[in-house]
Formats: sequence, C-alpha cells, structure tokens
Amino acid sequence: MGNKSPPERVYEALERLPPNVVGEIIEGELHVSPRPRTMHGRAAFRLGKKLGPFDQEPDTEGPGGWVFLPEPELHLGGNVLVPDLAGWRREHMPELPDVTGVELAPDWLCDVLSPSTEAMDRSRKMTLYAREGVNHLWLVDPRIQLLEIYRREGERWQRLGAYTGDATVHAEPFEAQKLNLGSL
Repeated sequence: MGNKSPPERVYEALERLPPNVVGEIIEGELHVSPRPRTMHGRAAFRLGKKLGPFDQEPDTEGPGGWVFLPEPELHLGGNVLVPDLAGWRREHMPELPDVTGVELAPDWLCDVLSPSTEAMDRSRKMTLYAREGVNHLWLVDPRIQLLEIYRREGERWQRLGAYTGDATVHAEPFEAQKLNLGSL
C-alpha cells in the first residue's frame, strides 16, 4: 500500500478530460469511460440512500459510524480510481478532508457495473483495491439485478455471496440494516 503520485503528464491529461466522461489512471495508463447511464446512476443513488443511516452524526439514532462519498476520486498507490460509492469508518476518517483526491483507502466501496467498465472493474480495479487495503467490495449489476459481496483476505477477495432479484440481505459490513435489492 502506498500513496505515490501518478505520472504528472498522465494526471494532466486526466484533468483536461471533458465533463461527459470519467477518467481513471490505472497502473500509469489513462482510462476514459462514458458517464454512467441512468440505470447505473439510479442504482448507485438508491444504494447510497439505503445505507444513509450508517452515515448519521454520532449523536443521532441509527447504526452510524460511517462517512460515505459518491464517486470520490481516490488516489491510491499511484492510481486514480473512481468507484460509484465509497465509505470510511469514522474511526479511520474522523474528519472529512476537503480535497479533490482522497488518499485514504476506503473501508468499503461499491462499483455499479456497466457494459463499458465491467471487465476493468472485475479485474484490474478489484486487484488494486485489495492491494491498497480496501476491506469490503460490493459489485452491483442493475441490468441483471445482482449484488455480489466480497471481503478482502490478504491481497485477494473472498466472495461472501451473490444475491439476485428482490432478495432481502444483511450484507457485510452493513449487517445491521436489511437491504431489499428490488429497489436497486
């Protein structure tokens, strides 16, 4: 795990991208994807909303204990990655930094799969997330109504389960809240 910077010329190219695309730097290469389609965005929004009780202030009711960000720019080990949702336990991120690129690996993240990004999300990005210390990863595919839950074991992912349709799950690390997948 490390926070070395991506190559300056590649990061400059990332900053020059138009707003209708998503740019990521993976192992020194700039990867550009189209902005997510509406089904993708809606699934990410609804999942974030379902997990909202975990992002409550410490003095309010609910499970609390987390800080969530939609589409954060993560600067991890010289890579610039943009998951759909990321969450940090409050004890790891007691103060939200006011930065463009967050250098602290999330405790949990979710990528909503799209045809244009699925191969990269399932291969190179999953490998980098494990190497950089992300502990929990969810993959959501709204096209086939699938939620996959992973926990990091060393630098590898252990698949804890896959749920489809309108199943109700208590998914790690948010077991305290039942999630009905039908709304995603």
